[in-house]
Amino acid sequence: MSELPSALEGTERTGVDERGPLRPIELATGAVLGGVTVGLITVGSVIPFAAALQLVAAVPMGMLAHRYRARALVTATVAATLVTFVAAGVMPALGVIGTATIGGIIGWVKRHGRGLFAVLGLSTLAGLVWAAFTVGSLLLFAKTRELFFETVRNTAAGIQKIAARQPRLEPLGTAAADLTDSVLRWWWAWVGGGVAIGVVFSALVSWWVLGSVLDRLAWLPNHDRLDAPPDDRPIAPLPVTLRAAGFRYPAASAEAISEIDLTVRVGEFVAIVGHNGSGKSTLTRLLAGMPPSSGEVSRPGSAGLGHRGGTALVLQRPESQTLGVLVADDVVWGLPAESAGEVDVEGLLSEVGLAGMGDRETATLSGGQQQRLAVAAALARRPALLIADEATSMIDPDGRRDLVTLLADLPRRHPMAVVLVTHHEADAAAAHRVVHLAAGRAVERLPAWPRPARDDRRRPMGQPLLELRGIRHTYNRGTPWEAPALHGVDLVVRRGEALLVVGGNGSGKSTLAWIVAGLIRPSAGACELEGKPVTGRIGSVALAFQHTRLQLQKQTVGEEIANWGGRATGSGAVGRALDAVGLDRALAARSIEELSGGQAKRVVLAAIVASRPQVVVLDEPLAGLDPEGRADIVELLARLRDSGLTLIVISHDVADMAAVCDRTVHLEAGRIPESAAVTDAASALGTRTGHHGRPAPLAPGDAAWRIDNGGRP
Repeated sequence: MSELPSALEGTERTGVDERGPLRPIELATGAVLGGVTVGLITVGSVIPFAAALQLVAAVPMGMLAHRYRARALVTATVAATLVTFVAAGVMPALGVIGTATIGGIIGWVKRHGRGLFAVLGLSTLAGLVWAAFTVGSLLLFAKTRELFFETVRNTAAGIQKIAARQPRLEPLGTAAADLTDSVLRWWWAWVGGGVAIGVVFSALVSWWVLGSVLDRLAWLPNHDRLDAPPDDRPIAPLPVTLRAAGFRYPAASAEAISEIDLTVRVGEFVAIVGHNGSGKSTLTRLLAGMPPSSGEVSRPGSAGLGHRGGTALVLQRPESQTLGVLVADDVVWGLPAESAGEVDVEGLLSEVGLAGMGDRETATLSGGQQQRLAVAAALARRPALLIADEATSMIDPDGRRDLVTLLADLPRRHPMAVVLVTHHEADAAAAHRVVHLAAGRAVERLPAWPRPARDDRRRPMGQPLLELRGIRHTYNRGTPWEAPALHGVDLVVRRGEALLVVGGNGSGKSTLAWIVAGLIRPSAGACELEGKPVTGRIGSVALAFQHTRLQLQKQTVGEEIANWGGRATGSGAVGRALDAVGLDRALAARSIEELSGGQAKRVVLAAIVASRPQVVVLDEPLAGLDPEGRADIVELLARLRDSGLTLIVISHDVADMAAVCDRTVHLEAGRIPESAAVTDAASALGTRTGHHGRPAPLAPGDAAWRIDNGGRP
């Protein structure tokens, strides 16, 4: 075990182990970047005005060569070339190979820390190879060569005849004809030399352009934390026993988990409960096959992650595991044809509560249905160990209860064990055993965090600001796959109001959020901000996504906030935005990759404060957070509300969000029934008042006062 940290550090530097077959992350990344290259080359060759896209096609291939082994680039290039040949023909397919050549050279040089001379040497070698290929092809296909040469001669003759009409241009026409004869006589030297010089020139230009792009993207992670060393033993993940097991990530100053003792056997349903950052996911990785850096993990064979009879994972975001277009296709996606034929797809769908939905498109499923589909896909591999890592955190309470019931029942129907990782204590009620984690260690019980208390507003609301009239929206309208989402929604939101929109998965909440933010135009109806269509006022309404990480695109926290705030946003404005959301200004230099879930949500809110919107729409702001993180975000939203911002919160966490929202609107199947709308009149008028019922003044130093004054303390 003592050699493990150094081995992992080497893996961290290069992305993957340099030996062995392609790993899943290499295959997945190669498929994605190869697909991007196919799209750029194909569109650039088919559409004349989009030819410039071919100039950037080397970027994805360069990223692949920069981060992974040469075999990953070769595999992606072969696959992309075949697809492009089928879609667009021979010349675009050759374009893919040429693009991969240039991108591969630049990526390889960056990966190994070499410089301009390495680019020059490799590009010269590649140029000679391409020159030999081009000349050899023309020699081999003699008829094609002669046809091409005849076309060139005819063109030169035509130029000579046109020039002969003007005495002053006649020498120019004669020179063009003589040059053409010379070029065609020594065509192999001209063609070969031109190709070689072109490759070298392209590589040198790409070194400055593509190289700088790769440097800017070098901070992005390129390793798979589930990637474990090869285990040649037969697949047998259970029983698995951890004895004083611990794990420390490369370059970390302390262990993520330590001294963990745990045994999981066939037939058990085990719950691992802990708050964000307690080490739950790290423990999951050990159970899935990652070797510990201290202690011992023993099992009779290999963990067999992703293999039949091995270990299966159901993750927090079900859409990240959904690959098939149809539900039935997704259940058997990735299985060999003979194994897929043995799977009782309809039986599995019935078992997880999706009976009769095999022909449905996966994109039309709700969050809870997608999680059930992920369980069915896992069961298709007949796992001995199924690990659900925060699989309940992104779905509504009813869906969460149903999913936990399903998981708890699996060990009774199949020879398997189920491990549920969660921060919801209620999810663990049906478990045979519960492991509580805190600060990376097993404890008897977790600390009890208080639920958010009612936070009364400090200023009254203003006049109507946002109005939705007859909003309807249908995805894929006019196609066989159309899916109605909203049916005539009417809603008025006042300035400074905090509105809570609740509903089950699939009720249309997220669609409503995107329409309010002006990111999609409704199929019918009007959404207006101060009497003007919101689609024409992008930026006046800010949207915080449910999956926060998707919105963070820069390398550091400070760069992210400054990017949202615009060109005039300096370090002072970034600091004030961090003050407004209760984050230390020192966090501005922190990498986005180092943020916890709660910190990431606060950074997005800080960025929104810096962008100075009129309305903020938050899509499931409490999703994936533990009780402490949830309470912190609720308190923060109260500060933003008291600063005068208008908040529209899309959430199924009614109990927590009601503490800060003035009014609750229930969305059911894309509609807001009149009987389902509830207004808290006391909150709407402002219950924290001074003398004579007027709003109490904001005290200097209050969070709301700081936001009112640009975040100044």
